[in-house]
Amino acid sequence: MDPNKRPEDMERITTPELADAFIEKAVAELKAQIGDAGVLLALSGGVDSSVVAALLIRAIGSQLLCVHVNHGLMRKGESEQVVEVFKNKLGANIIYIDAVDRFLDKLAGVDEPETKRKTIGKEFIDVFAEEARKAQGIKFLAQGTIYPDILESEKGVKAHHNVGGLPEDLQFELVEPVKLLFKDEVRVVGKQLGLPDSMVYRQPFPGPGLGVRCLGAITRDRLAALREADAIVREEIEAAGLKIWQYFCIVPDMRATGVRGEARAYEWPVIIRCVNTVDAMTAQVPELDWPLLKKITDRILAEVPGVCRVAYDLTPKPIGTIEWE
Repeated sequence: MDPNKRPEDMERITTPELADAFIEKAVAELKAQIGDAGVLLALSGGVDSSVVAALLIRAIGSQLLCVHVNHGLMRKGESEQVVEVFKNKLGANIIYIDAVDRFLDKLAGVDEPETKRKTIGKEFIDVFAEEARKAQGIKFLAQGTIYPDILESEKGVKAHHNVGGLPEDLQFELVEPVKLLFKDEVRVVGKQLGLPDSMVYRQPFPGPGLGVRCLGAITRDRLAALREADAIVREEIEAAGLKIWQYFCIVPDMRATGVRGEARAYEWPVIIRCVNTVDAMTAQVPELDWPLLKKITDRILAEVPGVCRVAYDLTPKPIGTIEWE
């Protein structure tokens, strides 16, 4: 049987009881696979890697080494929050790496989406390999691959950093305990593992981070504008108490004409993207109240340098994927 193919008779994990059964089986399989070796985990702080971390902590404890890489493509304040939650609340063995300049230098001038994804993925593997050389007994690389990642990669929709971006000479054996689960199932498992709601229901965030939302070749000034606009969107939607599966911004590699005061402005547009979904395979766009959209727009235009337009993306999945790149 193909280990990357979900069995047709596999029951959807929708209840605590089914999640407990999955956890028991996964922990046993992890212990058998890993033995007394060390495991390196790419810990982004998203639900997928968080659930993998919790499973591994339950299975192998201190043999797990979590590595959080700040690649400069995280959301505002996110790296600091990830370290705080995992180190102080979960007691994880975690290393923080500031690799902002390293990643952005590698990405300079790279504008093709798949090349960007694979560049980021390869750099991640290189960073982990360097950390593995410093540690003793590291044999495995754990990843938060989930089933939609595999399906989209197989269909050629896009390469994912944890599926299509791995180099052929990878030095580690992979550990992917949730690779046959859909996103909603991962959340149910996370709840049963005792992860806080702020982590379990955290918005999905792509491995390449803001790198696939800063469209085209990434520049530091446009990336900074994206980060600030994204923070405003998240702050206002959360303050409004809306239950939306995912919401974020995109800044394309283009400019639009505007007016500031009495002078011509030639600046970037910001595109707001909101979607509701269950399994990430299909998604619908929610209707936002006009006063909320206006408030978000006014704040972005007033607070984010270099932005002169704001738009709202109405495209469902399919035809459009959730991310633009």
